[in-house]
Amino acid sequence: MLNHTDFDLQCTDLVRQFDDFTAVDQVSFAIPKGSFFSILGPSGCGKTTLLRMLAGFDDPTSGDIFIKGKSMIGVAPNKRPVNMVFQHLALFPNMNVSENIAYGLHRQGINKVEIKHKVEQVLARVNLSGSGEKKIAQLSGGQKQRIAIARCLVLNPDVLLLDEPLGALDLKLREHMKVELKKLQQEFETTFVYITHDQSEALVMSDQVAVMNHGQFQQVGDPQQLYFQPDNAFVAGFVGDSNKWSAKVMDILSDSLQVKTVSGLVLQVQKPETKTFIIGSEVEVFIRPEAIHISPMLESKVESTQLQTNQLHTNQLHTKVNNILFDGANSQLLVEEQTSSEEIKVKLPQTAEFMHLKKGDKLQISFPMQQVNVFPKIQDK
Repeated sequence: MLNHTDFDLQCTDLVRQFDDFTAVDQVSFAIPKGSFFSILGPSGCGKTTLLRMLAGFDDPTSGDIFIKGKSMIGVAPNKRPVNMVFQHLALFPNMNVSENIAYGLHRQGINKVEIKHKVEQVLARVNLSGSGEKKIAQLSGGQKQRIAIARCLVLNPDVLLLDEPLGALDLKLREHMKVELKKLQQEFETTFVYITHDQSEALVMSDQVAVMNHGQFQQVGDPQQLYFQPDNAFVAGFVGDSNKWSAKVMDILSDSLQVKTVSGLVLQVQKPETKTFIIGSEVEVFIRPEAIHISPMLESKVESTQLQTNQLHTNQLHTKVNNILFDGANSQLLVEEQTSSEEIKVKLPQTAEFMHLKKGDKLQISFPMQQVNVFPKIQDK
């Protein structure tokens, strides 16, 4: 059994119901001290309701919340050792930077000399020394983010809750702030609980990520586990980009399955040890665009069989380029497999070999069966 005192934050069997609707359904997790923990999920999955319960703005229907081993049930928001950074930051425009940061310290009754020292100290740690006299309107978007976080961290909370704080920033600044937030969390060694629907934010910053859907945690793990070893089809489809197909099991070997999609694409996939399959059963198949290797195809190879496997169990398919989606390092190809006409997304390397690739060109694509994720199809109720 978990010891509540081993974790900064622990939740057990949390449920939140609104009449007949269950927003949070039997959620349990534990966060070690000093961790960056993200809750990732689509809109309406229950993550904001969960965050509100952690902050004390909403009460659970059942279950318990422990911070530093102490139950928070019945404890008011202003009495909990947590602070919260909101999406729109809620900085006071009529106060300068120092006054914004000092606001909570004044409310705690701390003397002015100590407040001045704490404010200067926290400004230095967020790399904004000398900015105390600036008005909020004089700050850039990234600076406002750091001030909102500094205003919370100066109070030394056990847990800092962040509700999609990068959502209002432009793309380039958001990319920069992902790195800044991770550095700040490591600098202060405070436990961060971060709510987001942006998978990139969660993967880049987090020690652990909980993927949430329909009020439940689908999987909790480090970013690499979620990316390479998804527990189910939802996680496989939500984390990262994937080609997804519905298929049927055609053959079962000792370590692999042969599956065939609705359009006739035949693939060899590694058989998961924890799942059971039978011939004829329906499955969902996922392969990431960046896991697919591409190479020019000689005309003499065009008439080869659709599926080839070498000793390493690598799927080899013959395709032609339907579209080039150029986006620098994120560029992709849409290629059409020659036998099934199945369209497949493939990452386009930005190398000289493919610089002059054009629509209609023929390519061989290949990927090992170990990088294909397959799950039994769950029938809709």
